[in-house]
Amino acid sequence: MKTMERIRKKNAPIQTAFQAASQVVPSRLRDVLALDDFERHCKPSLPRMIYQYVAGGVETESAMRNGRQAYQDYGFTPRALIDTSARSTKTELFGKEYSAPFAIGPLGGAAFVAYRADLALATAAKACNIPMILSASSLIRLEDVHAVNPDAWFQGYLAGDIERISRMLDRVEAAGYKNLVVTVDTPILGNREHNIRSGFSMPIRITPRVMLQSATHPRWLLLTVAQTFLKHGAPHFENTEAERGPPMMSRKVRNTIARDKLTWEHIDFIRRRWKGPLVIKGIVSPRDAFLARDHGADGIILSNHGGRQLDHAMAPLRVLPEIAAGKAGMKVIIDGGIRRGSDVLKALALGADFTLMGRPFLFAAAYDGRRGVEHAYSILRNEVMRDMALLGVNSVSELDESFVRKAGLV
Repeated sequence: MKTMERIRKKNAPIQTAFQAASQVVPSRLRDVLALDDFERHCKPSLPRMIYQYVAGGVETESAMRNGRQAYQDYGFTPRALIDTSARSTKTELFGKEYSAPFAIGPLGGAAFVAYRADLALATAAKACNIPMILSASSLIRLEDVHAVNPDAWFQGYLAGDIERISRMLDRVEAAGYKNLVVTVDTPILGNREHNIRSGFSMPIRITPRVMLQSATHPRWLLLTVAQTFLKHGAPHFENTEAERGPPMMSRKVRNTIARDKLTWEHIDFIRRRWKGPLVIKGIVSPRDAFLARDHGADGIILSNHGGRQLDHAMAPLRVLPEIAAGKAGMKVIIDGGIRRGSDVLKALALGADFTLMGRPFLFAAAYDGRRGVEHAYSILRNEVMRDMALLGVNSVSELDESFVRKAGLV
């Protein structure tokens, strides 16, 4: 009977299905087919000092290059003849279901790269239903960002000072943030030689070289700098402390005093004080990952700060399997070097619960504001969705190490 049923279905009239036409892509974005295209388009339109501030790494840039190379070292072992017509990219993290397993990472000084960039990133993330993490080094008040996206997370650079930490937590909590990210890989700033070479400094000094770069890039000068000053005044470091920080172009600099005193004892204090999910960012060492777990962190972000802090720091993907094996109930999010949907899936297969990226989304905001960020999301989600079908999975939760193989291994 089953054989006859198959024959009847085989001889049934052929049915054709036509997919509905996708949303029309604006002409400005039609040439943007991959995340790297945003950087390609932004490079000539941004002053060299601004482009290098975003794109550059520390010293030899080895840590940044290795972060990307690590993903090339793995290949897929896809499974065939799997019905993947019901596949979905939805992923749960800290009790909330997101539309895709990737997030927008914290981006310091973003509003000096693109006009009101933090708001563009936050509103796009809300529309796309993915996490967005606001940087402590942002130039827009954390309260204003929360107002446009109540699900945004906050990332803090905290000093090893209980009183300062407590005041900062009071402010973040009062604003309504639920998820707190504490970055621990920045006791001092890394040696970013590219900033010196390009003329970028913090605070920004108006030198002849800076003036020339600005004048020869009128789009950035008028639409980002001039518009910001005319509508909102001089940008300040708004969120490094509980109190408003100095103007970005002031001789005073943002307060980084005592960050090198931050210890696990302060993490214990934050854990007792903060009631929502607590995530520790900037971990590469398996020892630190398990210490974070034991000190009550709900999650960690494996990250070498995009190669912007310690040169030759290990690529996060290379330590992911070891850390994932001992994570227990702690969530593991990975940052650094992710540019394609295939990278996202490799990280998930190796044990990550979620992924994070920064530079591509900031270039997207610089190129076309909120619309650019939403287009970046669509590109990456579509890549993930397509590759899931080619891998033979319907849910990202089905991925494990059997779907990837280290290059050169049989």
